[in-house]
Amino acid sequence: MKVLVETSARHLHVTQEDLETLFGPGYQLTEKKALSQPGQFASNEKVKVIGPRGEMNLSILGPTRKGTQVEVSYSDARALGVTAPVRESGDTKGSAACKLVGPKGEVELPEGVIVAKRHIHATTADAKALGVTNGEIVSVKVVTPERSLTFGDVVVRVSDSYALAMHIDTDESNAASAGGEVYGEVVK
Repeated sequence: MKVLVETSARHLHVTQEDLETLFGPGYQLTEKKALSQPGQFASNEKVKVIGPRGEMNLSILGPTRKGTQVEVSYSDARALGVTAPVRESGDTKGSAACKLVGPKGEVELPEGVIVAKRHIHATTADAKALGVTNGEIVSVKVVTPERSLTFGDVVVRVSDSYALAMHIDTDESNAASAGGEVYGEVVK
């Protein structure tokens, strides 16, 4: 069984409170494009993320979340001048700090900048078909014409609210020349 491998570019998730600080009271995200995970979308809204060494404009993914976090690649983290740990989404305790600047306000984020751990989203049925369980760490072999490789340390996340897909960041995607529609095979 093959798994679609998607490149997850730099982005951030925000709480409703931080969204309103950045864009104004009562503000709601507006959908630009639906993402592969059900109910998730890239919004039209962008904010400036400022680190000690640099800044970049990042898109907000919706809907709003319980915690604000910035997800970047290692290359992005270096450009910002932060030391971002590899973490699963939502695990931001003790991670890098930054400032977020929107059109109506700023948010000092004392922690929340991470490099997202590569992962597979799977439904219960998908996990069974792949022979994996929630939280399991697997490897995924990706075959491309020029730069095939096997990604290790891929965490499996199982929920019936997911759609089957593996997410890697832009550094990882470039390393495998994984542009366009690319599939991987779980290997143990």
